[in-house]
Amino acid sequence: MRPIWVVVLASFWIATICNVALWRALARLPDLSSGQVITISVALALVIGLATAGLFSVLAWRWTLKPIIMLFCVSAAFGAYFMLAYGIVIDKSMMINTLQTDVRETRDLLNWRLLVTVLVLAVLPCVLLWRQHIRLQSATRQVLSNVAALVATSVLLVLVVMLFFQSIASVMRNYPHVRYLINPLNSFYALGSVASKPFQRDESVVLPLGQDARLGANYAAQTKPPLLLLVLGETGRSGNFAINGYSRPTTPELARENIASQRNAWSCGTSTAASVPCMFSNFGRQAYDSRPANYEGLLDVLQHSGLAVLWLDNQSGCKGVCDRVPNVDTSQLKVPGLCDGGECFDEVMLQGLDQRIAALSAERRAKGVVVVMHQMGSHGPAYYKRSPPTFKKFLPECTDNALQSCAQEGLINAYDNSIVYTDHILGSAIQWLKGRESDNAPAMLYLSDHGESLGENNLYLHGMPYSIAPDVQKHVPWITWLSPEFEQRSKITTRCLKEQLDAPVSHDNYFHSVLGLMNVQTRVYKPELDLYARCARPAGA
Repeated sequence: MRPIWVVVLASFWIATICNVALWRALARLPDLSSGQVITISVALALVIGLATAGLFSVLAWRWTLKPIIMLFCVSAAFGAYFMLAYGIVIDKSMMINTLQTDVRETRDLLNWRLLVTVLVLAVLPCVLLWRQHIRLQSATRQVLSNVAALVATSVLLVLVVMLFFQSIASVMRNYPHVRYLINPLNSFYALGSVASKPFQRDESVVLPLGQDARLGANYAAQTKPPLLLLVLGETGRSGNFAINGYSRPTTPELARENIASQRNAWSCGTSTAASVPCMFSNFGRQAYDSRPANYEGLLDVLQHSGLAVLWLDNQSGCKGVCDRVPNVDTSQLKVPGLCDGGECFDEVMLQGLDQRIAALSAERRAKGVVVVMHQMGSHGPAYYKRSPPTFKKFLPECTDNALQSCAQEGLINAYDNSIVYTDHILGSAIQWLKGRESDNAPAMLYLSDHGESLGENNLYLHGMPYSIAPDVQKHVPWITWLSPEFEQRSKITTRCLKEQLDAPVSHDNYFHSVLGLMNVQTRVYKPELDLYARCARPAGA
């Protein structure tokens, strides 16, 4: 077989069979007639096929053609599966999530449907391609053939785009998520965007931030240093917390506490990789991606002020925000009853916490302590793994990580059980803090990194581009508990916070709100972004 026919057949396979997710999405667009769907599908198939053939023609050499086509097939197979199974799209943020996925998260995604999809879309074509003898040509003839193929595909691509421009442009403009379904070009474009980041910003250099930080007036004669527990939630949907109005009793322990739960809180991103670095920075969502350089974050500023800081991680890492402070990975501990099956339940972070704090600098502890607990939370798709048997309040549960095969009731039950367990973690954390009131002024702030889709509009999991992501992936719980001792020293009252539960707040406020809670003074602190500043009474008031 001549190389040109291998290119044509491979391009046809990728542009048609491997783009089923794209064709399904087009068929579901509400404003298109069946005739328009067929027209646009044919046009996009031609665009994808010609663009792929053009790329292949550049690489149609003796030692490169087969490996490159195989790489495209494998990428297309995995992309097709995840887009079909979970309704996701593939962009730069999703690629970052993929590259940062650890073994536990990968294991939760494996199932026989993935195996069959990869077998049909990648393995079988690759085996056929590998067994196919490709006719060799002289170097000169191969160069001429490649150039001719590239010119031909480019001309045809321009003609197709010109012929169908209005239809394609209209769909891309009105439904921007469609462009992230073009498989596997979406994956290679996203990978290129990630790879180009070091050229846009030197990722190896971290510039100082808030080195002028100092402790405020309420530290001068304190007898009980503050102890702030920051619980960083994972995949928490605000709407599934009973304390926020959900009809199911998912938060019984929090309901017994004197807390303030913000009902109008929004995330910085739709994935851990996007949200966590953003919420711990002082830039805010709009400016974070375009920041000129990497800077230290919230934990560094707290440490610059003289406070003791500790990060506990029961997830897949802190995404760089804890690199310069004491940190502990609890996800691989061997605690019987809490760490079975290759991962640990979130309660493990409370085990031995007093000893971990005692190991910090005594001088810093005397001023105050900030502990961050990064949860496994409600991480999907294996929601049923996120709660121990005693917290499975809603049954039956979905125990399949191919979520589309689950009944909606079972899927929601599994997710809600993970919230019931998060409620227990937060309730236990508050009880732990209350037990330290004789020596400290304790407080707790819980905030999730992003939300989750549970099948609404055939979307699952999270990670959609922020501009088109549904609200359930961005609407997050923000819960505050303050002890009487902390209220007295900070002049911030839970009663005041309860009066503004519907006020809009976002991850943009987190950096400044934590600094305000801890009364850390620095030029980078903005009181207008401090949620708690609205409730801080003047000294003596």
